[in-house]
Parts: sequence; structure tokens; C-alpha cells
Amino acid sequence: MKFKISRSTFFKSLSHIQGIVDKKNSLPILSNILIEAKNNQLILSSTDMDISIIEKINCTVSEDGATTINAQILYDIVRKIEDKASIEIISNNGKLLTLRADGSRFSLASLPKEDYPIIEQENTGINLKINSKILFKLIDKTKFAISNEETRYFLNGLYFSVNNEDKKSIVTLVGTDGHRLAKFSHYIDDNVEQISGVIIPKKTIYELSKLLSEIDQDIEISFSSNKIIFFIHDIIFISKLIDGSFPDYKRVIPNNNTNILNISREKLLSAVDRVSTIANEKSPVIKFKLLENILNLNTINNESSTASEDLKINYTGDEIEIGFNSKYIMDIVNNLEDNEISINLKDNTSPITAQENSNANLVYVLMPMRV
Repeated sequence: MKFKISRSTFFKSLSHIQGIVDKKNSLPILSNILIEAKNNQLILSSTDMDISIIEKINCTVSEDGATTINAQILYDIVRKIEDKASIEIISNNGKLLTLRADGSRFSLASLPKEDYPIIEQENTGINLKINSKILFKLIDKTKFAISNEETRYFLNGLYFSVNNEDKKSIVTLVGTDGHRLAKFSHYIDDNVEQISGVIIPKKTIYELSKLLSEIDQDIEISFSSNKIIFFIHDIIFISKLIDGSFPDYKRVIPNNNTNILNISREKLLSAVDRVSTIANEKSPVIKFKLLENILNLNTINNESSTASEDLKINYTGDEIEIGFNSKYIMDIVNNLEDNEISINLKDNTSPITAQENSNANLVYVLMPMRV
């Protein structure tokens, strides 16, 4: 195998590929990426046996061939080479790979292609087309609510469903950790087959988000019972799905919160940030005390330090004193974009909803904490 490629092109692809590799894997071959050169094209592949990625890039191939090389070492070497450099890679026997760039030369141990797992990429199942920027935003506004508790594995990802309504399809993503919930829906013109709901793992979501952030074009998604495939330009991104039942999120979203607080997003965010300065992991609660046209924010930590701030607001609902995890409320407010946001409450023990007035399809739910 022998090929030449620009450093910038090679590095961009390696940054996509190496993120999948499990650095702690006990199988040496799974620490490697597969490099195949043929027909003036380079095919880079990596897998951790749950997630796989295949990317094709054009380059000058003078000798066809294939080998595998440690992903982290190759990525680090290419990262440190000057951006405008040209890289030449040679592998004669599959056991040693030589990389040359400018005056640098590296000889790296490699493993043969035959040892690498076969990545299944057949496109079978339900297909959906969606713009990359739309999918990126759906993910970006909901991924923070994914649970990290391994015991509740069915919450360790985003719930993805497609429903049909009035000859349009509604794509919905939902994340929850049991304390907060994020739901974002988007209408697309294609009337595709319904997808009752699949759970896409957290690692998949974060790696996919990186890929989507770089492009603006339609992509294709293929769903099957245990796998999802994303076709993104010259990249095929494959992931297993979480085998579990996601909670009925519709039952969690309250629809009878009649006490409505409309407030400046920036003012609320700044006030919560200031008051939460003395909050900590042992005492993260901030109390919201809603009075007529006044919102008082206050907290006390386990060392008896206190903080309090009053905001003038337009509010004529019930007097309510309710506590929230300061980090959770800031996560929600940070992910809203309107200058003025709406927080809807029922009483001091029921979950609240937070929304943008301009976008009814984005809904956040937050459970209160005892005060």
C-alpha cells in the first residue's frame, strides 16, 4: 500500500474516525483503525463493536493495499504535522507502516486487515431524509438531559420517534434522567413510515453531533430493530440501539400548569448564576419565591452561607415557593434562545415546564426539589 494525501484532509477524517475507538479496549485490534487504499480513494474505518464509522476520501494511490494502525498514535502524529504538508504512507507487509511528511519519518507497528472485525453496513429498514442542521439542533437541545446512571440503561440515550400527522411527519427527540426532561419536535414534508421509537446511545449521540455540526445538507437515516445507520455525505455512521423501553414521556409533561411566569432569559440566567455561587453538590437547591410582580431567588449552603436576589417581573399568579437544582435550571435556561421565556407552574411540588414563546415544539420539564 502506498498513497499521498494532504495533511488537512487526512486530519479531518482521522478526527471523525478516532473518536469511536475505545481507548481502554482489551483487544489490541480494536485500538486500531482500518486503512484501505484503492482506486485513488482512501477508506478509513473504526469500530468499538457497538458503534462503527466508515469514511471515504480522495487521494493519490500508487499501490493498492490495506492495514490497521493504532488510532490514537496516528491521530497524534498527524495532528502535530504542519497543516499545509503532504503526507506519504507506505505499508509493504502489513506489519509496519511508514509515514513521511516534510522532514519527519515514522515507522509504526501495524496489524493485518484480516484481523479487523467486519463492519456490517447493509441498508435495510425504514428510511428517513432530514437536513443535517435540523437534526443537529434537535440533538443539541435535548442531549444534556440524557442520564448517566448505568443502572437505568434505557435512559442512557435519546428517544427518537417519527409520527405522521396531516400528510407530514413529526420527528421527535426526547432525553430524560428522571429529574428533568427535554423534548424537541420538527415537522418534515415527507410522509415517511412511522417509527414508534428507538433509543440512540449517548456516545452515538455525541459523536453524531460532531459530524452534523460540520455540514449543511440532507442526510439519510436507516432504522432497523437493533441498529441505526446515518449516511452523511462520504461517511457511513452505524450504531447499535439500546434494547429497552423508554418511559411514556407524554405522561410526564404537565398540561395544567396555570401559573405563568414570563421573564427575560438573560436576567433570569444571570440572577441564578449569581445566587448559585454559594451552592455546592451537597446543597445545590435554589428557592424560587413567586410573589405579585416579584421573583425572589435565595439559597443557603451547608455552611450556613446565604444568597438572595429580587427580580421585578410581571406575574399575577398564585404565591409559590419552589426549589430547583441550580445546575438543572441553568442548563434549561441556557438551551432556550428567546429574549423572553415562559415558565409554567402548578404548585410547589409539581414539575414545571419551560418554553420559548416562538417555538412550541421545544419543551423542558423540571422536577422540583424539597426546600
